[in-house]
Amino acid sequence: MTGTTTPAAATPSAGAAPASPLTPRSVGTVFVTGGSSGLGAALVDVLTAAGGTPAVLDVAEPAADVPFAAADLGDPGAAQAAVDSLVEQVGPPDAVVTAAGIDACGPLLDIDPEDWERVVRVNLFGTVSVVRAVLPYLEERRGTVVTVASTLALRGAGDATAYCASKWGIRGFTQALAAEYAGRVGVTCLIPGGMRTPFFDGRAEQYKPGPDADLNDPAATAAAVVTALTQPQGSEIREMLVMASGEASWP
Repeated sequence: MTGTTTPAAATPSAGAAPASPLTPRSVGTVFVTGGSSGLGAALVDVLTAAGGTPAVLDVAEPAADVPFAAADLGDPGAAQAAVDSLVEQVGPPDAVVTAAGIDACGPLLDIDPEDWERVVRVNLFGTVSVVRAVLPYLEERRGTVVTVASTLALRGAGDATAYCASKWGIRGFTQALAAEYAGRVGVTCLIPGGMRTPFFDGRAEQYKPGPDADLNDPAATAAAVVTALTQPQGSEIREMLVMASGEASWP
């Protein structure tokens, strides 16, 4: 058409490759609660193998040589202090995985109220406190939150009222957080089945898995977390259920 011109298409600078929507994110620096044992310790190993930098918040020092801040997540002020310490040691996080968790098994009326409430304080309130402390960093970096619920956040079980209450709370909190931070922070709820970890140690025999129980390797569950952390920018796994093939707790 006379008197008009078509704008030239923009061309990338020499040597620059256009970003692919399928390019996975790097793992980066990941704060892991409960990283000294069980799933948390498996996460430290798997994240390191994936090129990430794990840093641990826990009541006990990890065996792995990684940045560490001592924190009892039953203490309301402990999470912020521990996160501040880790930021000083290793810099701001790209992600957080809240793997810390405890249990108090038994009929409701047989469990000391303080023990019952401590399960909720550590598992639910501790998760919320750590997430609250890291969110400003994650929003700056378009980072990721991975909370750890349980198959007992999908179906209740007798003699597990405290644990079920805390894990159902984590799942609800995570869904609400995902809606609140959509497009700003990635949010995933991990729902693991039983794993071969020390989590069951110290329980009465009736609350331990039987000798034929099919329990998952925690390294396999941890590897699923890496999948969530490395989703391409703009893609999120909102919820993931990971369990041994013969797991009986779900469905």
